[in-house]
Amino acid sequence: MLLIMPFENSSTVPGIDWIGEAFPEVLGQRLNAGSLFIVSRADRLAAFDRMGIPTSAKPSRATVYQVAQELDADYVIMGHFRFDGQTFTAAAHVMDAGRLRLSPELTESGPLNDLINIQTALAWDILDNLKVPGTPAKPEFVAQFSPMRLDALENYVRGVLASSPQEKIKRFQQTVRLEPAHTLAMLHLGKAYYETHNYDQAINWLTKIPKGDANSNESEFYLGLAAFYANQLDKAAAAFQDLSTRLPLTEVYNDLGVVEARRGSKVARNYFEKSVQTEPSDPDYHFNLAIELYREGDSQSSVRELRSSLELRNDPEAKGFLDTISSGATTVPRLPLERIKRNYDESSFRQLALELKNAEEARLAHTDPAAHAAFHVQRGQELLDQGLISQSEKEFREAVTLDPTNAGAHTGLAQVLEAKQNTAAARDEARESLKLKPSPEAYLVLARLDLAQDHAGDAEKNLEQALALDPSNAAALEFKHDLMARSSDKQK
Repeated sequence: MLLIMPFENSSTVPGIDWIGEAFPEVLGQRLNAGSLFIVSRADRLAAFDRMGIPTSAKPSRATVYQVAQELDADYVIMGHFRFDGQTFTAAAHVMDAGRLRLSPELTESGPLNDLINIQTALAWDILDNLKVPGTPAKPEFVAQFSPMRLDALENYVRGVLASSPQEKIKRFQQTVRLEPAHTLAMLHLGKAYYETHNYDQAINWLTKIPKGDANSNESEFYLGLAAFYANQLDKAAAAFQDLSTRLPLTEVYNDLGVVEARRGSKVARNYFEKSVQTEPSDPDYHFNLAIELYREGDSQSSVRELRSSLELRNDPEAKGFLDTISSGATTVPRLPLERIKRNYDESSFRQLALELKNAEEARLAHTDPAAHAAFHVQRGQELLDQGLISQSEKEFREAVTLDPTNAGAHTGLAQVLEAKQNTAAARDEARESLKLKPSPEAYLVLARLDLAQDHAGDAEKNLEQALALDPSNAAALEFKHDLMARSSDKQK
């Protein structure tokens, strides 16, 4: 668990204090490795608030250690930066909160306009210091992140720091104008519009974030909420349904149940029951299930759920509903509305998943590297099938590090790099996989890359190799159909 503090400004150049908060933002994105859980800015600020520390304070190392204890953080990144008018220098220390040790100073420098690359290089230094498995070589690590304009980064950070939704909208709009592919700014922009009840604009921006993007889960949750409040129930149901297949959060199941109930679908009960079973300590889940049970004519079970809800919280609405049912009334004049959950807590789920993964890693550490690598290949393929590109890449890279002779690891990495449009690297990985063990999947990567570069003849040859290995391969047959259709279109 890693806490990243804002960096202190050690220079006297005016107008660059915002850079201090840029470090937790950028480093947090770069350090989001498989074995690390990054403490969010919201959790950091909440800890400051609980401890009575002003957010603008420059805490001592002793205070930072106390914050780390409050958050149960294992490591803390703290640092400073300076700019002399020509060279920008960033320096960081890694504090081991458990052993009370401080790493040697890690430094990176360069022109101020190259700030994002300086921060990315510093992120690699930190991963190297922490000895995180699966970390690629420094040039490869830095190259996988797109460069970003300094003015876009400034607008993004100032948007994060802004206190009003209007200022956030202004700053994030400017960020996206300068960096059209900045999906995190799109997410913040969509959430800001959602907060101002401009649901149409929220839907517009949240739908721009592609599936498989690191921010797609959260964007889909808020897309579901915005569509729900805009009375676009089909769109809301689709968003929550899609998200539930990738992120089994209780609030997602509950909200899907609410949407289905408003659509008059009987599957709502299934989602409410799943929510109660998963998190029986939440009174709202019992309340929602009670409404659905009563709607289906099961008054006795509805009473049971309402009593469970009231045991957890004094709720006048639930009490009134219970009294009406218990009075022997044959019908309720007006059923209460189901309660939707607006809190998105992926971090708790990810933290639990990380703990489970670390326990599995500890077990696998005693196995041979080939078996350990095979586990990561399997996990990487599962993530890839779910469209989680970045997470699957980490698994495949870790597998390659553990066992460079694992063909499946190279194939998976080739598929990831293909999805990220890193054509040359994808081709290299596919070829490496084929040297180790020919597979239809590796040949299909090459075939798709060939076709994308308008080399239809080469694509056809690689397709033939794939089908020779597996004549019934669904992906190969689909590609063959597409290839034939493209050839037919060209002949016309």
